[in-house]
Order: sequence, then C-alpha cells, then structure tokens
Amino acid sequence: MPYERLKQARRKTIGTKQTAKAISRGLAKLVYIARDAEERVVADLVTQCEAMNVPVTYVDFMTDLGRACGIEVGAAACAVLEE
Repeated sequence: MPYERLKQARRKTIGTKQTAKAISRGLAKLVYIARDAEERVVADLVTQCEAMNVPVTYVDFMTDLGRACGIEVGAAACAVLEE
C-alpha cells in the first residue's frame, strides 16, 4: 500500500506550504503528491524534490491522501519527516 510509510510516520507535514518548508530545510524523507492536484500548486514541490534528492510518490486522489494523513479534506501534498 503506498500510504504505509505515511500512516506510520511519527512526524509529517500536510499541505503544499508546510511540505515546501520541510523540503527546503532538508527535513523531508519522502513526499507524496496527488495526481489530481492542480499542476500550478505542486509544480514547485516537484522541482524542489528533484533539487534536494527527495523521493516522490504519486497517489491518484487528493481525498485519499487527506484520509491517509488523518484529515477530513483532500491534501495536494504531504511529507514524511520522521519514521
């Protein structure tokens, strides 16, 4: 299941802004991005991940990603900080 590391993570970010900060600070171990998120919202995250050598896992739907993070709404991106 693609969300296993996310569900087991002790620390994580939820949302593009928090995730971008974690990547730039070198804290992100793995980033999840929803395929149905608007390209303009997640394009910078993909670029940041490539620059910082952070692996990216794509998931199909924002609603599924939000649920995996334990929230009631969709999430365009999130990151595992500590496992």
